Amino acid sequence: MASNSQGDKRSLKELDAGPFVLRTLFADVPLSEDGTRDDIKINCVEYLDGHLYVGTTDSELLHFFQIPPDPADKSSTPTFILASRLRPAFAEPAGGSNAARPGVQQILLLPTVSKACILCNCTVTFYSLPELSPVFGSTQVKNCNWVGGVDLNEISSDNNGRGESKGVTILLSLNRKIQVVSIGDGARPIKKIDFAGSTISVRRDSIACVADSRSYALLEIEQQLKIPLMSISSLDEAEPGNIVGQAQHISGSSGGLLRSNSTQSRPQTQSPEPPSHRRGTSLGDFITGVNRRQEYRSTDDEEPVSRQGTPPVIATSPHLPEEATSANPSGSDSATRGQTGRATPTARPQSGLLKPLIASPTPEEFLLVTGTGPLEPGIGMFVNLDGDPTRPTIEFDRYPKEIVVDGGSGDMSSSRASLDQEDEGYVLASMGRDFPDGVHYGLEIQRWDTNGAEGETKHWLEPPNTDSAINSQQNVGIRSLRGTEATYFQEIVEKLCRRKFKPFSSGSLDTSTMSLRSYDSRTASSMERLSKEKELFERDTDSSSEDFLPDTTRKADEEEYARRLAGGTARLAVWSGKNIWWAIRNPLILRLDAQLEVMAAAPKLASAERRELITILNSFRGQDAKTELEFLTFSYIRQRVGILLLTSFLKSDTPFSESELRAMEEILVESLLDPRVVLSLIPGVRNEVIETKRGIWIFGGVKSTAEEYIMRNNFDKDKSTMGALSQPVLHFLRRFLAAWRRKKGFGSIPDENEVFRTVDAALLAVLLELDQKSTPGPAKARSVRADLYELVDTGVDCFNRAETLIESYHRLYVLSRLYQSRKMAADVLATWKRIIEGERDDGGELTDGEQRVREYLTKISNQALVQEYGLWLANRNPKLGVQIFAEDKGRAPKFEPNQVVQLLREEAPDAVKYYLEHLVFGKGHTVYVNELITYYLDIVITRLRTSPEAREVVMSTYTAYRALRPPKPTYRQFLTDNAPADDEAWHSRLRLLQLLGGHYDYDSAVIRDRIGSLRSTAEDLLVPETIILDGRERNHENALRLLVHRLGDYDTAVAYCLRGGASIYTIYQAPQSQPPPSPKGLKAPKRRDSTPPTQDQQARLFRALLGEFLELEDVSDRVEQTGLLLDKFGGWFDVGDVLSVIPDSWSVDLIAGFLVKALRRIVVEKNETTVARALSSAQNLQIQHDLIVKIEEKGPSIET
Repeated sequence: MASNSQGDKRSLKELDAGPFVLRTLFADVPLSEDGTRDDIKINCVEYLDGHLYVGTTDSELLHFFQIPPDPADKSSTPTFILASRLRPAFAEPAGGSNAARPGVQQILLLPTVSKACILCNCTVTFYSLPELSPVFGSTQVKNCNWVGGVDLNEISSDNNGRGESKGVTILLSLNRKIQVVSIGDGARPIKKIDFAGSTISVRRDSIACVADSRSYALLEIEQQLKIPLMSISSLDEAEPGNIVGQAQHISGSSGGLLRSNSTQSRPQTQSPEPPSHRRGTSLGDFITGVNRRQEYRSTDDEEPVSRQGTPPVIATSPHLPEEATSANPSGSDSATRGQTGRATPTARPQSGLLKPLIASPTPEEFLLVTGTGPLEPGIGMFVNLDGDPTRPTIEFDRYPKEIVVDGGSGDMSSSRASLDQEDEGYVLASMGRDFPDGVHYGLEIQRWDTNGAEGETKHWLEPPNTDSAINSQQNVGIRSLRGTEATYFQEIVEKLCRRKFKPFSSGSLDTSTMSLRSYDSRTASSMERLSKEKELFERDTDSSSEDFLPDTTRKADEEEYARRLAGGTARLAVWSGKNIWWAIRNPLILRLDAQLEVMAAAPKLASAERRELITILNSFRGQDAKTELEFLTFSYIRQRVGILLLTSFLKSDTPFSESELRAMEEILVESLLDPRVVLSLIPGVRNEVIETKRGIWIFGGVKSTAEEYIMRNNFDKDKSTMGALSQPVLHFLRRFLAAWRRKKGFGSIPDENEVFRTVDAALLAVLLELDQKSTPGPAKARSVRADLYELVDTGVDCFNRAETLIESYHRLYVLSRLYQSRKMAADVLATWKRIIEGERDDGGELTDGEQRVREYLTKISNQALVQEYGLWLANRNPKLGVQIFAEDKGRAPKFEPNQVVQLLREEAPDAVKYYLEHLVFGKGHTVYVNELITYYLDIVITRLRTSPEAREVVMSTYTAYRALRPPKPTYRQFLTDNAPADDEAWHSRLRLLQLLGGHYDYDSAVIRDRIGSLRSTAEDLLVPETIILDGRERNHENALRLLVHRLGDYDTAVAYCLRGGASIYTIYQAPQSQPPPSPKGLKAPKRRDSTPPTQDQQARLFRALLGEFLELEDVSDRVEQTGLLLDKFGGWFDVGDVLSVIPDSWSVDLIAGFLVKALRRIVVEKNETTVARALSSAQNLQIQHDLIVKIEEKGPSIET
């Protein structure tokens, strides 16, 4: 937990959100052999290959052996059994007392040579590993303050190595010098270094960082050089002659401080028992331990005299022997210590009594701690092997008792959760911290490899307080162990192991499925539909059903997989009182999840808490996962944050901002959380969740959060419909589900079949609900309706459920689009038929439905469907229906015209006429002309017979046309221009005139009889039709009479004469496109086109027309039309004939133009005759000349 103050003990202790966590290594260590003494404490701890070594203040070294957990029992933990109790030999100084003995001060394991060096009461003894049997005879090193100085570079390169024959070089810190010793098959002194009073040494290759009671220094062991560094206390003045940072030569000579226990040694203090092994003889005393960590501490108070050795008097009093044991330098220290080990207030200590602390975070650096006092802050300084500062300093809230570095780029054996994980460098400092209830002892943890980056947070970690009155007031020891231990986090297994999520209560799955789904359906009365929904819900049709595993098997597999990812490495030990813990890197997933637990405990998440959740995600946004665990961590945290935000969104009284909603949607989609889990938390749409026998498997931590929310919120039936959801929730679902649909086809989606069936059904229900408020009509761009169309057009996986939903919302047009997506033409047409025939369709989107049906029928290839719906449409809209059978570009096989005509006569009689029109006018099939004429005549005659108004209209057109003054259109054009748009009889008559006036072969006698049948009703109702028939029957005089006197259509009469009476309306026919080739039997032979009329025929007709003009009742019309006729077409008239018929009363001026042209024509003809005669005479002379020449050439001939 981040520590920004010293006040909130709860927030610091109860959350495992920091970079390290404590796991029990050994609880309640049996420090006292008989269990009667409570004053014995742990001084030091070491661990190697399942062997735990504990040094106590009672000068005992406890050796425990680890019994591995039962592999069959995943919940079991390692167990430690006491292997031996050893009292290492030590030299008792003169006048010494038991109270002055520090006990076992150090345990130095040398696994490469299978040896151990034990510093007990300032005496070093040597043992073999792992059983701790004495070696090297009775060799001891007395008056030693520190044993260590093993090359850390060698430890990193051959971590836990075995079987190497070369020795290991160590440094022994004696009172007046440092002895360099090689440990192998024996203890061989190499050299001694003239450096007095050293109490600690850390070595990298040949460079050792050491310290005495006042200052730090760097020693070059091979070259015997010293570089003085800073003082331990910043208040202490540098010693005379020492120049900080400047290399100095130091003297030394070969010789051995190592000696046997002989007469030169002082008598050894007799222990209560011989210093031999006391092996454990019973396996009944098992002690459980879990996980690991380390540290070293020998005193229990806040005083700085906790280090062993080198009291101030030793460096200044030459009278004391060198072998004097280094006891506690503060005589009053023990007197001021309470029974519980809690420090009592003392005066400000002397600056020189601060304990030197050295660590080496990288192969090129040392970390040194300085300060002003034990209760004041400490400063960590980094120097390289030359003594130069390398990076910004770090600050400790209080001067530490011990420090340990863990991790970083140079530490390959850090206690991290994954060896592949990019390591972060931390420094752990043991210290006390003030809280409202007193001083608490624990670990201050901070990064050392951030180069002074601002905003770096310190973390506070305390041992678990089984007895807060004692443990919280005891010093905490920490040490980096020589060996490591593989471990795993059960919490990771619980959170990352996928479990089967149950959105519905198992006891009422069947009933809840039916009730929930049917309750949302608006057609709940249909039991058949309900049964289909239940069947859809319960069936298991996932594509990988053959890979289905029983729940127990899959659960075991998931646990095994999660357990493999939950592994870690422990090498730091922490102890306090009688308990030892591993200090293990807290995996990122547990750190982040601990922060989420705080949010999850809140009844409602305010805006600040929601922002905090997003901040947690932003802490690794854009970061690529480097390990499988990290990848799953990111997914798990995203999923859990998404669930927390969603539940807050659903129950929050304050609406989410747009940015918060977008962030929540993005989190839920990116997390790849099964959308069925999200939907199961929302009333209404949770009914669409499809849960098969395979189940929904999600992270255990996410599952518990989701199920807890479901249990707290009983979804009442009256709230389980889509209509109960608010608009923000519906729009959120719209965007969220649409984003999930875009993942279709991704191979990484588990249970893809069930997932996308659920997504499609839920999204369809949401869009249908939202679209209820849209205005009827086609969809607008970027609207809900447009999204609805896109959904059904692109196809849905939940087809049966989609049908039910759409029907329940009465959206038939949407249903038809759903069918179109599956190319279900019959269902599309049936649905459109329902809409067109008036069934309820709330969307109102199908505009011009009959035309849509007609267009759709041209796109399908099923001839039976085309026939069925073509006939249905022909009955509703004959004009449109026949277009289906007449379509040339349709995909269905073509219909034979005879077949269509027969079908229409039987199923849609009213459409026959329109189909015949298509055949005759569109395709040129003249064989149907007679039949079509009959249809037209039936319509026209029936209308005229039954409707006096129609007869009056026809007669009025004649009158109105005659009243028009020239120039005027033809009567046919007059009818066309004045045709009512919706008068079928009028248009049929125009078509009739077109057919009668065309070059078609039809039975004119039958038609004349039909027309003649109207005479009983009224005379001359169909004048144009009669004129055309007269022309075909060469009854030209009657035709001209009707044109001139009945119609008054003088221009048509003139045209009639020019054409020789062939037709009167041909020039007004629209040009017909050439019909495609057709079978010979399809078309009847056309009437032979009339040959162009001769001039005599035309002249005869013009003379007849002149006679009709001269009989016009209106004198002005008579004079005008006669003059125009003679003026324009005088060439067809004989002057004598004209003069004989022109009334004598007419003035010559009326026909002056005709006469002038006639005389000119006579003169021209005369001249032409004269010229022709002359040309003929010349031609005759030429021929005669040619004849004479030929005769002369041949000469006379004699015939006998």
